[in-house]
Amino acid sequence: MNPTRILLFAGGNLGTWAIQEIRENDWLVGVDRGALFLVRNGLVPKLSIGDFDSVSSEEMAEIERLSMHVSSCDPVMKDWTDTEMALTWAIEQQPEEIVLLGVLGSRFDHMLANVHLLNKALQTGSNCRILDETNEIRLIDRQSTIEQDHFDHISLLPFTPEVTGITLTGFLYPLKDATLRIGDTLGISNLLTEQTGTITIQTGKLLVVKSKD
Repeated sequence: MNPTRILLFAGGNLGTWAIQEIRENDWLVGVDRGALFLVRNGLVPKLSIGDFDSVSSEEMAEIERLSMHVSSCDPVMKDWTDTEMALTWAIEQQPEEIVLLGVLGSRFDHMLANVHLLNKALQTGSNCRILDETNEIRLIDRQSTIEQDHFDHISLLPFTPEVTGITLTGFLYPLKDATLRIGDTLGISNLLTEQTGTITIQTGKLLVVKSKD
């Protein structure tokens, strides 16, 4: 039976907010040091995966003892990041949703790579988003409905060189058949005026970033 949701916990910014995101029957995956976060909060990873180069031998033993399954690899002889390995596994399980937590942090290169992983999920038809305490990031290539919640601002950034036919309804700053190109900031910091808003695009891929200060 396919899981409803898979939550990937990586080694970036994590906290109580991440634990509060967990629902009953979610599959939890610990990615490298994210696995240590899970077990030390009394949670059992369905899978702990990575090269585990950011944990000590004692911490690794703890992860191995308290995880259902562990998949480790050489930290040098590998082509994918730990998060991409975990996401690839999650996509293969065909859940209704994949949520990436702890993938934003102090390493900008890793953060940017993790945002780009949303495209890997989108290409397979997987429903995937990045979440932290102040941001939610999605990548869309078709009409999408946005719900009003605790995130105040909604920004739209082109992921492809050009995104055409952008029409917004239910937003403070509406757009009709607009085009956004890489480098444009027209889509930054919009607000919903209705309980739900709709984003429609004709071509291209668009990052939708919900955030709060």
